Amino acid sequence: MPSSRRPHAAAYPTAYAAAGAALTLLLTACGTGAQAGGRQSGEAVKVSEAPRTSRVTPERPREIPALGPKTRSRIPRSSTQALVVTGDAPDANRATAVLYSRKSPSDAAGWRPVTDPWPAHNGLRGWTSRHVQGDRKSPVGVYGLTDAGGLLPDPGTRFPYDQGPAFTARGTGFKGEPLTGSFDYVIAINYNREPGRTPLDWTRPLGAGRGGGIWLHVDHGGPTQGCVSLPKARMKELLRSLDPARKPVVVMGDAGALGA
Repeated sequence: MPSSRRPHAAAYPTAYAAAGAALTLLLTACGTGAQAGGRQSGEAVKVSEAPRTSRVTPERPREIPALGPKTRSRIPRSSTQALVVTGDAPDANRATAVLYSRKSPSDAAGWRPVTDPWPAHNGLRGWTSRHVQGDRKSPVGVYGLTDAGGLLPDPGTRFPYDQGPAFTARGTGFKGEPLTGSFDYVIAINYNREPGRTPLDWTRPLGAGRGGGIWLHVDHGGPTQGCVSLPKARMKELLRSLDPARKPVVVMGDAGALGA
């Protein structure tokens, strides 16, 4: 969980403007047919061709694999980037993350992966549909991604980015591994927090008992308190890839929950 210290207000811009590009896909189809003319005795058969209408059923947009209808319905229509974090089991603390993208909400091609699978860790005790403070589980759900920060300078993200010493990680993890560098780069997951504020902000709309401070952050080689951790190079890649204008979300949970 992050430190409760806040950086100076000047370190965190209140708003960033970003422009996204919308592409449309034009589908065309044509069909032809043949029609035979009449025949008199001793005459050859004359065949003339005429166009004939045909119907082409558009291919259904590609969905994100392994997501059930309930989970898919929670992804906002305006979102065109989705980081899908799939846990091995409800009580497992290892997961796999893949970034998916679509060109626009009406893109006929649908969602496609834009990264290889990345190894990830989640909460020590797995996943939960009702996260509470101290349960050491990661919350299942679909959450917006709007704010970033870290101990290290901005690597080139389009998110508002809060840099400062308040992101210093200390101590050891559940396997005795050092936590140093875990918060070098973070992206706040919008679970029980106010979007548009530094990840260090401790406002809890659902109340303190429902936990908070759930981040994407640098992996330290072991389970987390409830966050999702990725290798450092992948966190930098993610920060550079996500665009707030595309309304990115994280879809996270164990495979069974996401398949519902």
